[in-house]
Amino acid sequence: MITDLVSTTDSNENFMTIQSQKIRIVVAVISLLLPWMLRRIFLQLTLGYQLHPSSKIGLSLVMPRMLVMKANSKIGNFNVCKSLDTLMLENSASIGRFNLITGYSTSTVGSRSFTHEPDRESVLLVKRHAAISNRHLIDCTNKVTLGQYSILAGYSSQLFTHSVNLKESVQASHSIEIGDYCFVGSCSVILPGSKLPDYSVLGAKGLLSKKYLQTYYLYAGVPARPIKPLPEDLGYFNRRSGYIY
Repeated sequence: MITDLVSTTDSNENFMTIQSQKIRIVVAVISLLLPWMLRRIFLQLTLGYQLHPSSKIGLSLVMPRMLVMKANSKIGNFNVCKSLDTLMLENSASIGRFNLITGYSTSTVGSRSFTHEPDRESVLLVKRHAAISNRHLIDCTNKVTLGQYSILAGYSSQLFTHSVNLKESVQASHSIEIGDYCFVGSCSVILPGSKLPDYSVLGAKGLLSKKYLQTYYLYAGVPARPIKPLPEDLGYFNRRSGYIY
């Protein structure tokens, strides 16, 4: 009887989670019909999102479990953000247009994937004055961090936080960290567990596949490797505004 009770409780929890996910999708779609001033209030009341009065979302389908947008943060038009636990944009952070941001929520029902990773976080953190430009693919199965004043620039970069562990024959995930004042060129690929250190540049079409620690460096190539040091007095590394005119 105890086993039956536990089974019934689990089934009820799974049902409620599925219903919550469906409601979230419906609310996100309906909200697109509202002007932003009303949409912001609607999303706060219905989904519990934390949206600063000066934040703004364009015509985009944004539906993580939790959305936090601080002062002057912006999400442009035609983005899709789904299936992750948290999307957080700090002060003056921005996401451009036509980006696909996906994840694998820790509340996903009925799946055995990633059960061996109890500390996994499905999160995208865009720190203050950082920017994601246009047409990028960002997989947030595990946490992705874009440091302050950094730019995921150009077009068509791909960030992957999960893959298949061939030895263990399981899906595995690892976080990605892009440090402060970094510049990621067009069509770059960043693989699970990679780190681009502070004050660094990843050249266009680079493949970052490991953690680097040396700051003020250009990394490039397939796979990416340190190419040459960069001067510390570059204007990009010393600016106080995220947007470059």
